[in-house]
Amino acid sequence: MSITNEQVAGRAFLQPLYADTYFPDHVVDKGRAILLRLCERIEIEQPSDLAALYVLTQAATEEFNLLEAEFEAAGSEIETVAREEIAEDFWFVASAYGFADADVEELIATRDW
Repeated sequence: MSITNEQVAGRAFLQPLYADTYFPDHVVDKGRAILLRLCERIEIEQPSDLAALYVLTQAATEEFNLLEAEFEAAGSEIETVAREEIAEDFWFVASAYGFADADVEELIATRDW
């Protein structure tokens, strides 16, 4: 499925992580893919309220939790810079789909990074 939301389609997700050699591109690519899958799910399922959106974002957050091991295996980790960038991209997604009032901490409430 292609992303139909133009704002999202034009977004360079996790760009600061790509710009920093501490974060291996092949692992950041997987994080970007998680965010794109989240967007696809939002477009397919069209959550009607924040509670429904949070179910989707927290499932994607669980995928990032699993990705932490890959960062570590590559000599990196989801540390402060990465946490902030990931959280910002989750909020961007929520906002782009009409949920600007979403609580960023609730979007990623299931995180362990």
